[in-house]
Amino acid sequence: MARAEFDKLIEIMARLRSDQGCPWDREQNHTSLQPYLLEESYEVLEAIDNKDAAHLCEELGDLLLQIAFHAQIAGEADEFTIEDVVRSINEKLIRRHPHVFADAVINTSAEQKKHWERIKKTEGKKSALDGVPRELPALTRARRVQQKAASVGFDWEKTEQVMEKVREEEKELLEEISSGSRERIQEEFGDLLFALVNLARFLDLDPETSLRLAVEKFSLRFRKVEEEMKRKGRRMEDSTLAEMDIVWEEVKKRKNDAPASS
Repeated sequence: MARAEFDKLIEIMARLRSDQGCPWDREQNHTSLQPYLLEESYEVLEAIDNKDAAHLCEELGDLLLQIAFHAQIAGEADEFTIEDVVRSINEKLIRRHPHVFADAVINTSAEQKKHWERIKKTEGKKSALDGVPRELPALTRARRVQQKAASVGFDWEKTEQVMEKVREEEKELLEEISSGSRERIQEEFGDLLFALVNLARFLDLDPETSLRLAVEKFSLRFRKVEEEMKRKGRRMEDSTLAEMDIVWEEVKKRKNDAPASS
């Protein structure tokens, strides 16, 4: 059944790109589709965050469509086909898991990560940092770069060391804010963020997820402040920061961050 549905998707995509297909689909290329690929990826993440299985199923389908779309375009240019895409990942998974598909012995996740990096070097990788896309969101890229460096032993040993590094970077940032140039302040601010990402990694947290949740929490609380100010007959634009802060603290004390009604 899975193969039949997958084949149907490929047939639909080919028809959409044909002369008898959809004008919009025929106009697309790898570059024009980039925003949609990124958007669909984030919608998958949102469904995961919301723990919405039905929505996740739908969004994974939308993401799969993007893969089929790119493969169809490449096939028309005689570059590669969807079969090549699937064959490539199948071969890679088998090659990089010799403890499952061959006779290698790997007992822990940590051992597997190191073994994974060794195998990738045999595939032509020149640096341990190769394979981390520059296009990733900065927090995610920082975490992946740190993970790659750690995989070859370039890492802190204890969480306390990372926390000390955070305090060191915070001190340097404050010094630059007092007397430094904008460029130096930006550099030190970046160093502090990088250190905080390292701390998140040692705490087994994803910094991108942590920040996304913080933004969502702020947004929900802010909307409730807007509602509360409106209920009191006050416009936020005409209120003082102290007045709005009182309402903000009231909202925080409610310990209820359910979405505000629209």
